Amino acid sequence: MIARAPYLFLLLVILPDVYFDLHYWRHRFSMTRRIVYWIPTAILVGLTLKLTYEPEFIPDNTTLLYTYLLMIGLIAVPKWAYMLCSIIGLATSKLVRQIRGKHRRKKAKNYGNLVGAVATVLIWYVVLYGAFIGFQKLEINHQTYSSPELPKEFDGYKIVLFSDAHVGTMKGDRQWMLKRAVDAMNQEDADLIVFAGDLQNVKPKDIYEHTELLSSLRAKDGVYSILGNHDYDKYMYPIAERRVQYSKETIALEKRMGWNLLLNEHRTIRRGNSEIVIAGVEDNCSNKGYPERIDIKKALKDTKGFVLMLAHDPGVWRGTIIPDGRSQLTLSGHTHNMQFSLFGWSPMSVLGQEINGWYKEGNQSLFVTAGLGGLIPWRFGATGEIVVLTLKN
Repeated sequence: MIARAPYLFLLLVILPDVYFDLHYWRHRFSMTRRIVYWIPTAILVGLTLKLTYEPEFIPDNTTLLYTYLLMIGLIAVPKWAYMLCSIIGLATSKLVRQIRGKHRRKKAKNYGNLVGAVATVLIWYVVLYGAFIGFQKLEINHQTYSSPELPKEFDGYKIVLFSDAHVGTMKGDRQWMLKRAVDAMNQEDADLIVFAGDLQNVKPKDIYEHTELLSSLRAKDGVYSILGNHDYDKYMYPIAERRVQYSKETIALEKRMGWNLLLNEHRTIRRGNSEIVIAGVEDNCSNKGYPERIDIKKALKDTKGFVLMLAHDPGVWRGTIIPDGRSQLTLSGHTHNMQFSLFGWSPMSVLGQEINGWYKEGNQSLFVTAGLGGLIPWRFGATGEIVVLTLKN
């Protein structure tokens, strides 16, 4: 992970201390004390270099990576916030001095330092809450979808949706979180359970510890799933043959658990004399250099009537599903709602993309879940969720 942008991480770690040393420490403190202030940064630089040469995207022992990221959040990020506030404060104080004129040369106070101190405390709160409380929270999100195109026999049909489990993060002493989610889904006595991709972090071996638990999911019409970008191991192996090999292992594991995995495929669910189609498309992984896996024509070949589509990346909805025009309802994940939200607002919303909740175009609707887990065990505001969706005619 760090190897993908090592210079960015080093800049994040080093630059604030360079600023502080030039503007404050060297004028106020002895060399010994300055060295002491540089120690946390030196530790972070050492860890950055170590993780840069880690051959795996996510190391098998995740403790070091998660500790490093926590230190980044508690040390480097607050320093950046304080530095930026200080710079703005210095610029403002200089402007005030210029406005006062030559006869009033009294140095204006840099209130940016005070703002930076407040920002530091807030960042500490957000980082610690997200790591030790926010990630462990679970929300049962009840939603209703209405469509005149839904057969009357399916009025009241209950679907449980979950996505982005990233079970590799829920191993060991965190497995209770996954068990809580599985128990909650089974308690809903749903007609259908659907999983919208990203079961593993980066390797199929993430799943083995949880196969028995995930096999216990129960719904009247079964469990249906699709693959997410992390399920193709694109973050792990640059050799295409090995990617294919490990994707096959992930596919075999999901089928072994009794899940109905849809790879550009569809199935028909019947109630009385009526039916709906559940289809699933593969994920394009949103990266150049990877094959175009999505094939909606194949997924919906010879279908008719009401279609429930599973697509991991919600960007597929506007780019592919809407132009096709045959899917009334699409369920997605992928975004995690950035795992960060303030009073219901996520910074990702400024991109104008579909990131969380409901979207509608004509008779086609999309729901994007915030997901259950995460590659990094941290959430603030964007709580992990299970979605209970009731269909109405």
